[in-house]
Amino acid sequence: MNAALRALGSRAHSQGELRQKLSRRAEHAADVDSVIAKLKEAGYLDDKRYAESYAAARLENEGHGRMRVLRDLRQHRIAPKLAEQTVDRTFSATDELELIDAYLKRKFRGKDLPTWLSEEKNLMGAYRRLRYAGFSSGNSIGALKRYAARADELEDTEEPE
Repeated sequence: MNAALRALGSRAHSQGELRQKLSRRAEHAADVDSVIAKLKEAGYLDDKRYAESYAAARLENEGHGRMRVLRDLRQHRIAPKLAEQTVDRTFSATDELELIDAYLKRKFRGKDLPTWLSEEKNLMGAYRRLRYAGFSSGNSIGALKRYAARADELEDTEEPE
């Protein structure tokens, strides 16, 4: 229990993360289950609340796209169905094209985007960054088309999702 409280004291954890962390230290698996149950009962562990706050923070603070937040929640061992529902709710009132524009302006500030994206390597790099940040292929290409005439060529390089 002390190890669990120390871990939760440093940052919030999902139930799966904490279970994995505690199972490395516990002598018996049943001990981990009882500690997790006590923490849930006391309100210290709530995957739904954790997922909602995590998704909102990633959207508001870092401007990441839907797929990146979903991938991160799954890496934090949130149940896939809960992660999907949370991301759907969090991104329901969000315009992805506006997010992409804000992301491009933030990541490439100080650069004249039309001039900078006219080089193929910069265009491909910007596209890869957008995809890694969790934005859809179609919207990423659409946003880049506003800055670079050669963005149409990106459709040929995209692998099927």
